[in-house]
Amino acid sequence: MRPYHDATAFILANTAELAPPHVPEVRLRLADEAHVLWQQTEEELAATGLPPPFWAFAWAGGQGLARYVLDHPATVEGQGVLDFASGSGLVAIAAAMAGAAHVEACDIDPFALAAITLNGRINNVRIEATGESLVGADRGWDVVLAGDVFYDQALANALTPWFRTLRARGAAVFVGDPGRYYLPRDGLEAVETYQVPVTRALEDSEVKRTTVWRFA
Repeated sequence: MRPYHDATAFILANTAELAPPHVPEVRLRLADEAHVLWQQTEEELAATGLPPPFWAFAWAGGQGLARYVLDHPATVEGQGVLDFASGSGLVAIAAAMAGAAHVEACDIDPFALAAITLNGRINNVRIEATGESLVGADRGWDVVLAGDVFYDQALANALTPWFRTLRARGAAVFVGDPGRYYLPRDGLEAVETYQVPVTRALEDSEVKRTTVWRFA
């Protein structure tokens, strides 16, 4: 796989337009077994200058959270929404489809930003994509959504107090999590649980029990 300097061209060359199994009403540019990207190791990707392509897969936490938003549109309807660590943009797209007034999707990976833009167009929704981290920031969002973000201790240590601060000033904060080790053990309320189909190549099973949590 040759290096790409154009993220959009790379995505179009290495993905297909597919529907995540738990959110079939959304279409995304995703990698599958037919694409070389699926088979690349992190070291091989680094040799081409590509960060790990989290944006190329529909992770269980994001699928569960997107399903919840679509099934409970009042969660975001008419609200200003942030989708943190948006990846493919799945959760942001779900929020826009559910009637959010404004949706901001943040991800520090420039390939994710290109994917969010492409996927927003595919689904005919408007999303503002930003490459800023935004951890610790507060732009007045009414609702903050984060799918599958508690897989790393350092990240969890930064996110947990930030999410609690946002909740304390009145924002609703929801996370979708398939049982990651660093999910906070207190201050969360389970609002829905799903059995989400995933790919064994990415996870340790073909179905992940995924819970949508609300910061209390």
